[in-house]
Amino acid sequence: MSRSIGLAHIIRHDDGTSSGVWGIYTLQSAFQPIFAFNDGKLSVAAFEGLIRPFRDGEPQSPMTFFSTCPAADRLHIEALTRTLHLLNAGACLPQEASIFVNFDPSVFTERSIADNALREMRLVLHEAGIDPGRVVCEVTEQRSASQETLHSFVAALKASGFRIAVDDYGADDSDIKRIKELKPDIVKFDAHWITQLMESGAGFALLTTMVRTFEAQGIRTVFEGIEEGWQLELAEKSGASMVQGYVLARPELAPTSFRVFGKSSPAPAAAASGAPAALPVAPRTARPAKAFGRRVAP
Repeated sequence: MSRSIGLAHIIRHDDGTSSGVWGIYTLQSAFQPIFAFNDGKLSVAAFEGLIRPFRDGEPQSPMTFFSTCPAADRLHIEALTRTLHLLNAGACLPQEASIFVNFDPSVFTERSIADNALREMRLVLHEAGIDPGRVVCEVTEQRSASQETLHSFVAALKASGFRIAVDDYGADDSDIKRIKELKPDIVKFDAHWITQLMESGAGFALLTTMVRTFEAQGIRTVFEGIEEGWQLELAEKSGASMVQGYVLARPELAPTSFRVFGKSSPAPAAAASGAPAALPVAPRTARPAKAFGRRVAP
């Protein structure tokens, strides 16, 4: 493995941001805020790094990009995307915010790969000026070719100060097993699954019970894909720690306007941007007679 797989494919720009190059594609970072509930308001707690591919200057879907990449390149692309997000986070995000970056378990086939990935992370964080404690390593739902390698890698990440999140949790047996094995700090609930549960009183009760169970174990929870006000209100009622979705903020390409969310930014700048550091949770006038989503009669 080279000194740094990711850094070898990085282009630096005058504004401090970076882009990546992989074959015919140019890769850019987008960041989406993750909000935490705090005394009836929402404040920005973290950002998730999302890859945005371009071909000949035209945006392409991430799915299209990844589907055209040979399986043998997946490990290198994973390293490149994480490198890109961390460098851009250091350049354009608030210094106190956490940063979620994805790890695909399927690429960890042997111990040497995991060891190199950890060394790469440390190198990039040093260059970006980011403390490991700000980074949340988000383990996606793909199955690892070597569970033992994945578990030892996750343990090494924790020992180095990184936090672990399990992505797309949906209460299947495999999801519950992932929680028990990886012992994450954060669980991100699958957007489609939580929307289904919010559609009925019984489903919402189950969702609330699961949130409380995780919180009792010291595991924070994130509801993804929140797109409507009624979902946001129910997320707060369920006791979820954090929420993410278009109803709050859409992803922005780096350089973003999100630095205004930082504690060091003066209030006038935040107000001028239209993006205050704290937002009211949800308009209480929306869906006034429906306590549990769209299918519950008034």
